[in-house]
Amino acid sequence: MDGSAAHAAPKAGAGPQTLTVAMHYVVPPFVPGSKVRTAEAPDTDLAEALAGKVHTSLHSLPDNTEISIFGAAAAGPANGASGPSSASAPQADAMLRSLAPGAAVPASMQAVPTGYASQPMAIMRSDTDIKSWDQLKGRTVCLSEGGLYTGLIAARYGAIEKVFRAPADSLLALRTGGCDAAVHDKFMLDELLKLPEWKKFSAKLPPPPQSGAALNFLVPEGNPELLAAVQKLAGEWRSSHYLATLNKKRVRDIAFEVYLDQTVPDCH
Repeated sequence: MDGSAAHAAPKAGAGPQTLTVAMHYVVPPFVPGSKVRTAEAPDTDLAEALAGKVHTSLHSLPDNTEISIFGAAAAGPANGASGPSSASAPQADAMLRSLAPGAAVPASMQAVPTGYASQPMAIMRSDTDIKSWDQLKGRTVCLSEGGLYTGLIAARYGAIEKVFRAPADSLLALRTGGCDAAVHDKFMLDELLKLPEWKKFSAKLPPPPQSGAALNFLVPEGNPELLAAVQKLAGEWRSSHYLATLNKKRVRDIAFEVYLDQTVPDCH
């Protein structure tokens, strides 16, 4: 939306012509010499697309609100979920937040679905003896920073969690015997399992009933120009199947990162 940058209400300290977006996980700045890693969630890609839409640069802030992925009925100390209305909104122009069905939207904000949904799925070696989520009790499960499931698999199923920097590290540990299962978004894992090199790891646990959360942009109702830009962008994503294309690219990148780092054979 041309000329929208002036209406994006940049925050103090963020710099001029900057769109500030709060999100669940802010990807750390790349350190020269470190390994390239694709993040668990597409939040940064989507926020950058919005910043480009309103002709600004992106400034990311962490949104530390605890997210429920098992629905409002399961929310509570057992899974660490308190619902998205339990924390005050960060000082941002917009937020990217995963909302479980029935979750409340912060006052004076409007939710615009991005089309991305997080649902936990586990993948394992094809010859695994794990056939249900409850059988993860006492077993080692690999996850990555930036996902919605860290802490929850241990609390809900009694698994032993190993949390890695990124999906490639978690999946590499699965391939080399460092964990019994890896838990990530179903949207990402379904695409990964289409690759022939993942045939030996095609055993899976589908999302538990009533689990998952839809990723939304939350925009203040007092910023109609930005809200219109977000709604237009989300519509363009739907018509162009942008998220499916983005997911395929992200999965190819993750698979390549695993390939580059796998210096020992798959476990047997």
